[in-house]
Amino acid sequence: MSIRDNIIQATKDHVKINLKDAEGGHDWFHTLRVYNNAKLISKNEKVDKFVVALAALLHDIADSKFHNGDDTIGPKRAREFLFKHNVDSLVINNVVDIINNISFNKSLEKQRKFTSLELDVVQDADRLDAIGAIGIARCFNYGGFKNRKLFDPSIKPDTNITKQEYKHSTAPTINHFYEKLLLLCEKMNTKTGKIIAKQRHQFMEQYLDQFYAEWDGLK
Repeated sequence: MSIRDNIIQATKDHVKINLKDAEGGHDWFHTLRVYNNAKLISKNEKVDKFVVALAALLHDIADSKFHNGDDTIGPKRAREFLFKHNVDSLVINNVVDIINNISFNKSLEKQRKFTSLELDVVQDADRLDAIGAIGIARCFNYGGFKNRKLFDPSIKPDTNITKQEYKHSTAPTINHFYEKLLLLCEKMNTKTGKIIAKQRHQFMEQYLDQFYAEWDGLK
């Protein structure tokens, strides 16, 4: 294997160990799906595939949701790991910038602080795993993890939610569809991401129709 292949393998091994006890929607298998999504999208984009691979693998190494909202831990751990493996400083900086800017709550800020084609690819790869059948499963898994209600008709979704409100939300799980999941299709960056997202988006709409029908005893 090449040096880069060895680094990617070492990164996979590192992430597997660090996420072995993670919540089911943010575990190694989530990371692996994002990594595979990123490889698929990269085939049609002129990007640095090494940067994309490392960013996809390390993007959730320390998700702020599980670290009291601290979004500095993940980038710090990623930088330390890559530095330890003698990765070029420019690559490290690009990967860290992607991790710092990939999350949905960053899109709730008024101005995007960092842009790159590699970020576009990894962000799309991560967002694809938040929608469709797996996205639905992850959504309810996290809601159960946080002991949230499935649905409460009296609590309406906040479609103008701010970054801080989003990070501290305790709303029912169904609300998350309207506050995030159903918004992602229109936020995709790449052509491949948009194509895949469209089908997954339609699946979520069908699911919600069925959910409400069952909730009301109509089906």
